[in-house]
Amino acid sequence: MTDGSRAASFRRFGPALPLLIFAALAGLFWYALHSGDPSLLPSPLIGKKVPDFALPPLDGLSAGGKEVPGFASPDLANGEPTIVNVFASWCVECQVEHPLLLALARSPGIRLYGIDYKDDPASARRFLGRYGNPYARIGADRSGRVAIDFGVYGVPETYVVTGEGKIAYRHVGPLTEQAVKDRILPLLQAPDGKPQF
Repeated sequence: MTDGSRAASFRRFGPALPLLIFAALAGLFWYALHSGDPSLLPSPLIGKKVPDFALPPLDGLSAGGKEVPGFASPDLANGEPTIVNVFASWCVECQVEHPLLLALARSPGIRLYGIDYKDDPASARRFLGRYGNPYARIGADRSGRVAIDFGVYGVPETYVVTGEGKIAYRHVGPLTEQAVKDRILPLLQAPDGKPQF
């Protein structure tokens, strides 16, 4: 190939080169984002005590004529294992997992608490009014500080906390029936039906 034909070739295909490079990079990023199971993200807090926190109740939320209380770290260390779900009214995936949370809350012996993450109280109340409230307690984490201390990447996330207040399991993303059956329920009950923790 002569220098003249190389130059003509570059003039013909040169403008497409940045587009080809961009397409290749976009394909790599797409593959990296969609490969693997996000629920398997590691957590340095597994086996450790939950961070110290105290969350106020969600303003104006009541059930059965009583205000739904907030909660604090000592409430997670009173001898009973607890599922802690981090949610928000603006989270689409939270709507996807919500029926599963409602079913869990109806199961005997299941204690389910919620952390309302960076949410407007009125929006959170509407969300729970529309879809139902599965939580025995809800802490309003308006600043997101408690979720950060838990290591939350994004909502929804769900934790199983032992009766001693230690994090036993973390699920990133919307819960699935498989995760509840294979990972969460075995942590909550031993074969004889008594809590393991």
